[in-house]
Amino acid sequence: MNLLSVESISKSYSEKQLFNNISFGINEEDKIGIVGINGTGKSTLLKIIVGIEKEDDGRVIRGNSVRIEYLPQNPYLDNEATVLEQVFNGNSPIMMLIREYEEVIRNTRTSDKKIIEITQNMDAMGAWNIESEAKAVLTRFKVTDFAAKVGTLSGGQKKRIALASALIKPSDLLVLDEPTNHLDNDTIDWLEDYLGKRKGGLVMVTHDRYFLDRTVNQIIELDKGNIYTYKGNYSYFLDEKLERQDIEDANQKKRQNLLRKELAWINRGARARSTKQKARIERFEELSQEKIDIDKEGLEISVAGSRLGRKVIELEHISKSFGDNNVIDDFNYIVLRNDRVGIIGPNGSGKSTLLNIMCQNINPSSGSIDIGDTVKIGLYSQENYDMDENLRVIEYIKETADMLTTAEGIKISASDMLERFLFPSDAQWTPIAKLSGGEKKRLYLLKVLMGSPNVLLLDEPTNDLDIETLTILEDYIDEFQGAVLAVSHDRYFLDRIAKKIFCFEGNGCITKYNGNYSDFKEYSSGDFNKADNKDEKKYSKSKWTNCKEKQLKFSFNEQREYEEIDSIISGLENKLSKIEDSIDHAATDYSLLQELLEEKQILEEELNEKMERWVYLNELAEKISQDKLN
Repeated sequence: MNLLSVESISKSYSEKQLFNNISFGINEEDKIGIVGINGTGKSTLLKIIVGIEKEDDGRVIRGNSVRIEYLPQNPYLDNEATVLEQVFNGNSPIMMLIREYEEVIRNTRTSDKKIIEITQNMDAMGAWNIESEAKAVLTRFKVTDFAAKVGTLSGGQKKRIALASALIKPSDLLVLDEPTNHLDNDTIDWLEDYLGKRKGGLVMVTHDRYFLDRTVNQIIELDKGNIYTYKGNYSYFLDEKLERQDIEDANQKKRQNLLRKELAWINRGARARSTKQKARIERFEELSQEKIDIDKEGLEISVAGSRLGRKVIELEHISKSFGDNNVIDDFNYIVLRNDRVGIIGPNGSGKSTLLNIMCQNINPSSGSIDIGDTVKIGLYSQENYDMDENLRVIEYIKETADMLTTAEGIKISASDMLERFLFPSDAQWTPIAKLSGGEKKRLYLLKVLMGSPNVLLLDEPTNDLDIETLTILEDYIDEFQGAVLAVSHDRYFLDRIAKKIFCFEGNGCITKYNGNYSDFKEYSSGDFNKADNKDEKKYSKSKWTNCKEKQLKFSFNEQREYEEIDSIISGLENKLSKIEDSIDHAATDYSLLQELLEEKQILEEELNEKMERWVYLNELAEKISQDKLN
């Protein structure tokens, strides 16, 4: 059944056209993901679908009986309402009845007759299921005080309350704008399963690529005012988009070749003496005026950063408490020069606190932090950034640097970097106030990178960033010559960039795993040992922890690693020594020298990691020995 039809709609804001003459339909079995770079109008399109904003041209046809529920990216909530009152807001009869019931049972003076009457009404309308589902969803979202005033809650809790409200209300079409923001990974897994089982249509904007891949059966891409529809999930979309771009590239090359031929003909001194010659000149002028798509130029970032010395950041016995809430307990870690660490855990568990301690924005309750002299930290914070919205885009970037020097010594202007970060030249003089929320986040991220840091601390960098920008950031991190530690709930991003995972497990306990997010899930699900037997190389997924009570004895794998690690380190040191000798004799062979230097870097990284494991295993062996004596 068709729920809604979008027919030839257009929408502009002043001189900026978001989309032009686009059409599509939404059926009850459709689960649609809308993608596109920030500023293309994704959120605006959702608002037009639900009727909050009006299209300039065209029309949206909604069925008379179609019920639509909408979660905006920045929902408005009544700070004076309780959690349940906010979840049960709305003017539908069933929501008004549930609110009345909640008020009646809180009022100790309510008569028995009134209670019986409203209970019968709840029975008649089938409202009990909705009330119990709402409390179950809120509990799943870690909101358990249903009588708390909304104004006393954090921003993340408010977003989860708004999401719960949209989920539990009966609807034929559910419209969600960035539903995974402020959700931890376990809750996102639950939401995937919930939406997969839900009956009815779904339209959403999200940057979470795993979530898209597992939830939707159709992708709508907004690109330069046009839409492209793909009947499949995110993986299918990538395949089809690549094929579409290949065709467009081939057509563009043909056009460019034709333009070159026409240019050569014009340059030979053609005179417009005949109709045929006039036609060729007109043809050349038309070709010259056609806009050439240079999007691929915008998907490149040159890597830059100041040189990082041997010492980076060393954390010794770090603890942090806020009142009675202990978020970090006796945490030790030495940041390596090329670390790629993903930090996960429940909301409010202390992930952002750890980053703020590392960049010395806040002090630990106990313990010490030692930062190397050459360290230059770039902090991307999810909340604490100031942006003068009266500035223009390029002025904001130039506050940090006019030029950026790449690893190859090439200087790139702020304007060129903006182009590469998806801000074309005609957008660089736009006042920041006119940017979308996602565009502001993208601009802020670029400002951090323009500071040429050699250590990146990223706090939820994927929130509100479009997929293309995330791809740019991931490519940047691939080539970044420094350490990267990122707090994120984006599983795809963590799989893409992380080589270690720090998991906040409550009560200040931080457990460390080697591997990316999928490796962590494999380990925590109990499949690790099974995989370990199949592939000896997976020994690097061994688990570290600062939770003393969990480490009273070696595991089988740790015992084997403890017995072998001295010989492994010795072998690596011997290899490194031989490589260094070879480098001394290869000074005139540039090609060989490059290969040797790359091999040396890989060996140094492996040796650093093994030395860190050696320290941990020997400390653990000493504790086990003392425990036996006690």
